[in-house]
This record gives sequence, C-alpha cells and structure tokens, in this order.
Amino acid sequence: MTTTNTVRAATAGRLLNKVPEVTIWFWIIKILCTTVGESFADWINLTLGVGLTNTAWIFTAVLAVVLAVQLSLRRYSPFPYWLTVVVISITGTLYTDILTDQLGVPLWLSSAVFSVLLAVVFGIWWARERTLSIHSIDTRPREAFYWLTVLVTFALGTATGDWTLELTGWSPGVAVLLPLGLIVAITALWRAGANPVLSFWLAYILTRPLGANIGDFLGSPTHAANPDEPVGLGLGTFATSMIFLGLILATVIYLAVSRRDVVETYDATHASRVITSPRRERIGLIGFVLLGVVTAGILTVASLVPHQTAAAADDGASSGPVASLSPQQVVAHLPKDAVAKYVDLAQTAVQQDKAGDAAGSHATVQKMRDSWDADAASLQGADSTAWTFLDHEMDAVLATYAIDHPGVKAASPAAQEAELAVLLKDLGA
Repeated sequence: MTTTNTVRAATAGRLLNKVPEVTIWFWIIKILCTTVGESFADWINLTLGVGLTNTAWIFTAVLAVVLAVQLSLRRYSPFPYWLTVVVISITGTLYTDILTDQLGVPLWLSSAVFSVLLAVVFGIWWARERTLSIHSIDTRPREAFYWLTVLVTFALGTATGDWTLELTGWSPGVAVLLPLGLIVAITALWRAGANPVLSFWLAYILTRPLGANIGDFLGSPTHAANPDEPVGLGLGTFATSMIFLGLILATVIYLAVSRRDVVETYDATHASRVITSPRRERIGLIGFVLLGVVTAGILTVASLVPHQTAAAADDGASSGPVASLSPQQVVAHLPKDAVAKYVDLAQTAVQQDKAGDAAGSHATVQKMRDSWDADAASLQGADSTAWTFLDHEMDAVLATYAIDHPGVKAASPAAQEAELAVLLKDLGA
C-alpha cells in the first residue's frame, strides 16, 4: 500500500524524501527485519548469555550510531535506512522484554502504555507538521518524528504480539495467521479507498507480531522438551537470524542497483492506483472498527479455551509431579562446569544480598536465569529428570526476585537468601 502523493521535489532548506516508496519490496524487507529483531535479540541475550540488560545497552548504542548516520544523509539510501530499521527492530523488542521479564509489567499494561505513547507521538507530529504521511519525510523534524514512531511501533507490536500468545496459548505457527489475516484485510480496505496513512501505520504495527511469530516458528525446536512449549522447524535463533539477514542484504542490494523503491524514480514511472474520497475513507474507518471488534472476539474466545500460557511453560510448569532427588543424584550426570557456574552465581547473589546490594543481587539472578535458559537444551540432554528438578527450584528463586512472575512482589533479602540456599544445596554446594 502507498500513501497519498505530495509534492516531493527538494527545495531550499528541504531534503529529498528520506524513506523508500511503499512497494511490495518495502513490506517484504519490513517483515524480514521484524523476524531478525526477534531471533537475533534472543540469540545475543540467551544463546550467548550476554543478558537482557547488557544486550539492550549494546543495541541502544548501536542505534545511536546508525541513526546519526541516517539523519546526516540528504536523501534516501537503502543500506543505512534498512540497517536502521533492523537495529530499531532489535532495540524495540529488547525494551519491551525488559519491561516484561525484569520489571514484571503485565503485557496488557505495556500494550496500553505503548498505544497511548504512539497516539501522543502522532498527535505532536500532526500538530507540528500537519501530515503523518511518509511521503513527506523531507525535513529533519519530520524524520525525527518518523523514527520515533517506528521505534514505538516495534515496542507496541512486540507487546501486543506477546500478549496475544499469552491470552490464547497459540503456537507460533498458528499465531502467524491472525496478523497475516489482518494485514490482508487492511490492504483490501486501503484498495477500496480507506485512509492511506491510517492503513499504512496499522499494517506497519502488525508486521511486528507477524515477523516475530515467523521467527519463533522457524527457530523453535521440532519437539517440545516440556508440555506446551512452542514447536517449529528447529532452525535455532542463530540460523534463523543469518538466513533473514542474508535475505535482507540480497533485497537491499537489488533495490540499491535497480532504484525501484526511490520515490522520485517511482513517481516518474507509476500512476496512483488507489482513488480515495471522504466517503470512502468513512466507510474504510467503519471497516477498521469492525476488524477491531472481530479481533477482540477471536482473542476473547481463544482466551476462554483452557490452555497453558507460554509464560507457564517457560517457568517449568508441567502436568505431573517433580521427582525428588538428592544432591548427588542431581549432579551425577550434569556437566561439572555448568554446575560450578550456577553455584558461583547463586553464591554471588547471596553475598550481594548480605551486603545490602539488592540491585546487584537481582542482576546476578537475572544473569543466572538467562544462562539457565541458554543451557536448557544441553542440560536436558544430559539428565532430563535432574534438569526438571532444578528448573522448579530455579523458578522458586526467580519468584522471590519477581523475575518472570508478573504481579508478584519481590521477597525480602532474607527470603531470597533462603531460596538460594536451597538451590545451592540441590547443586551439592
């Protein structure tokens, strides 16, 4: 879909349009970018064990650099533009994950907050510039509003997408169908004359959960280690990230050579295919409202069907009792270096609690959680029974820190030390 045409010639004090023409190539790369945002963030955070906070700081710094380069240009250039989108997709995902996983903010609340924030950004943008069209990104202030909006849409799309999975318990493969169906419906309304700017931004937001679910489906294991864990094609987060980064690079190279998405080039060879009017836009608005009602109905029905949420699966919930094991039985078949790592982290957290360093203790336990998630596959392969036993104890530790337990308040340092002591005993320390 495209937005309404405006005068796009560069004049004194103005830039050439800084964003690409909205063609099918735009949407293909956008979805590829959102998939990378999900899979690459998980790979850095979990597989490499960098940790959520450290990963967020790294990509915030990278975003500042690539955004500075993008803003310094006077015209659209595919490589810096799409690099900025990729980095924003990763950064927006990380910000939402921090709210959910570290600060315990419920997904419905973060979805509402980001929705309000997006409305505020749009309101200020409109009040200052009198347009929200991406075909008029030809001044520095408009470009600044544009990138701020893109960042918020990625965070909002992450929150609403994760909230949908939490409500429904759908697998990533099934969850792809909802945003995909909504994008198709929005495209049909746009072609029938619905407001092009509203159509664009609604579709733009929905590409985030669509791409994330595609990434989860490709990266999730083919067989669930625990009940209700997501399953997919088993490519892993690294392979998924590399495949999609390669596809992005190939597409950007093609566009850089062909210039098919340069606004001025596109306008010279294409006529507007969509005719709109106030009456058609009103009808389109009614269509958007009906889409919202239908979506709410689908989510409500799905939420009433008994299911285990993804959060419960991640917390180690299972359908049967956990076997009771002695410390010797727990560590008998687990890698000694892995056991030593968790003993060291747990002891460090206890020492930090005793020293009154609550923030440091929380960060250490968060690092332990991230490492535990990253090591899950190898530990389960070594001894599934021992892993399940320890996973429940690990979850008990996380609960005292209110990590991965939305709505739960952090326990006292003494209670945290007591639960860590139990974990250390289970590890044979």
